[in-house]
Amino acid sequence: MPAVAFSQTLRESTREVHDRAHHSSYMNALLNGSLTLDGYTRLAEQYYFVYSTLEQAAEAMAADRVGAPFVIPELHRTPSLVADLEHLLGPSWQDRIEPVPATREYVRRLREVAFDWAGGFVAHHYTRYLGDLAGGQVVGALLKRQYGITGAGARFYDFSALGSPSVFRKRYRALLDEAAWGAGERRRVIAETQRAFELNIAVLADLAESLENYRAA
Repeated sequence: MPAVAFSQTLRESTREVHDRAHHSSYMNALLNGSLTLDGYTRLAEQYYFVYSTLEQAAEAMAADRVGAPFVIPELHRTPSLVADLEHLLGPSWQDRIEPVPATREYVRRLREVAFDWAGGFVAHHYTRYLGDLAGGQVVGALLKRQYGITGAGARFYDFSALGSPSVFRKRYRALLDEAAWGAGERRRVIAETQRAFELNIAVLADLAESLENYRAA
């Protein structure tokens, strides 16, 4: 029998933690339309800290034999987040945003593993971008439906530069399957991907602590 593709193993190994992230209290409130726009903006703020760090790691990985194929500029979200936060918070947005404690820990972990370890970079890259291409699109649709936001304010969810999402996901799975990792390194990548999901869950849990401040009337 042929060996199971690594992309499939990775997906199956993170299914449980992925489901927990999707069904967090914060995400449930957001997707149910229970939050004000300010409540969503708090999430965009945290994404800015995470993605700006992850995309700095991409610069460090550009010359890495294993990491370089995953440096895909069309995926990068920092410019979109800047445009979104300028729209949502105004020109002084940088003075108004602050990472929650879990976001600080997330950024610390990124700096620890994603700048000089290709497997760590890919683990966090996979967790964030593939999630944005899938479930994140539901949030993009909600911004339009619930708050009337298209363009600036919702650009984070616009991946049109990639072309067909299904074609891109197939390409991405091939990159995972072709990466030059032995069995031991693949186990490390799976473990770091699971940790990346846990870090995302922790951010959502921190945001959930202030849910009552952002309940829609």
